[in-house]
Amino acid sequence: MIKNYLLFAMVITSFQLFSQEAYFLTGSNISKYSYKTSGEAMTTQLQSGTGSSYEIGYSSPFKNKKISYNISITLNDYNAVAGSPANSYRWETKYIGVQNALSYNFKISNNFQFKVNGGLNLSTIIYGKQNINGVVYDLINQDEFSGIVFSPFIGAHIRYKLNDLGYLSLGYGFSKSLNPFYISPEKLSFCTDQILFGIHFNINKK
Repeated sequence: MIKNYLLFAMVITSFQLFSQEAYFLTGSNISKYSYKTSGEAMTTQLQSGTGSSYEIGYSSPFKNKKISYNISITLNDYNAVAGSPANSYRWETKYIGVQNALSYNFKISNNFQFKVNGGLNLSTIIYGKQNINGVVYDLINQDEFSGIVFSPFIGAHIRYKLNDLGYLSLGYGFSKSLNPFYISPEKLSFCTDQILFGIHFNINKK
């Protein structure tokens, strides 16, 4: 819980510093787990799982208005399944995080923009369940799922200008998780493709 409070404190402080655009993104995650024990992958093949993604944040442009700094709170589901004639597995997890990114905006026309972005998400698990052959286990205190997870990401968005107040957007993102502070023979990471729909509001417009 202390880690969660620290994440929220960082976001609140940063929101006071950067406040040129507020945005909300929501969509779907398609996640693929990679799990290894002593360098060997699971014998049962892992398959992608789907989940939800939510992001609320603020964006502030630099002097070069094409480049912006973005900070946000994220809530992501990273789910996966696996199975064989003998065993079936299902993982359901939720991670809350703070995301920092830089974005570059290309103007296509008066109404359309193309924006690329990249950055780093720092998150921690707040919900996690593992289902093995119908038996459910809690993942919150499992070392390979807990702690601070680093997720570098890249993305691209098409933005449509509604009026002087804001935009609608449709975008794609890709990320891969890292847990550099977890040292163990068991290694877990997940690659995630995101499809995101967004609403953006201009504030403090000059």
